Amino acid sequence: MKQLIINADDFGYSRAINYGIIDAHTEGVLTSTTLMTNMPGAQHAYELGRNHPDLGIGVHLTLTCGKPICSTHHTLVDMDGNFKKLHHYQKRFHIDQEELYSEWKAQIESFIASGLTPTHLDSHHHIHHKETMQPIFVELAKEYNLPVRNYLQHNDTTKALRTTEAFEMNPEVLLKDIDELLAMYRHATTIEIMCHPAYLDKQILEQSSYAMPRIEELTALIHPSMKAKFRNSSHVQLISYRDLRRGALS
Repeated sequence: MKQLIINADDFGYSRAINYGIIDAHTEGVLTSTTLMTNMPGAQHAYELGRNHPDLGIGVHLTLTCGKPICSTHHTLVDMDGNFKKLHHYQKRFHIDQEELYSEWKAQIESFIASGLTPTHLDSHHHIHHKETMQPIFVELAKEYNLPVRNYLQHNDTTKALRTTEAFEMNPEVLLKDIDELLAMYRHATTIEIMCHPAYLDKQILEQSSYAMPRIEELTALIHPSMKAKFRNSSHVQLISYRDLRRGALS
């Protein structure tokens, strides 16, 4: 039996994204999401999360979108106090490790203060994968005893982290039939498939480079054939990170 986590990134980005994620969960096959605690839609996402306790919700640690929670940073922000964009981190750059730790810890604490319990950690734009950021990400995952997305540079420091055995960033694989999926992940028992379902609003259209595909993903996740395929399968069990009992980075 394969255990499959279907996780939506960007919960908390905007109200339209929030509503899309909730519909993908209540009307479709979405089991999990990760929340951007620094974004304008965060409070709305907390409220929706409290009203839908079966949805697993983790923290989508953010460094490249919106404003930070802490106001004392010098190396993480631009002159307007916004996080620097992703392109800033493509080549040589400098960040203060203490600033990064304090900001990401504040994002986790903001989530916990909402009354929700985080199920896992990942990051916006996979920024935690970068060599400079990964040690802080790993430190916080261990500090809060949280599973993580299996998108890390594997080394001795990551070995004890709980995660899935496979991670897929292409949500179109969900369109494959069950036999094809079983063949793709023949060596994995636990799999996370990342997606970005959403309705669209002015905020996402003006601020995100990934907009229109979100509608297609939402439509797929709530399609009757998708629900029938996964809810009636004797080979695949839909879970969230809350249900993850095993799996470590090796």
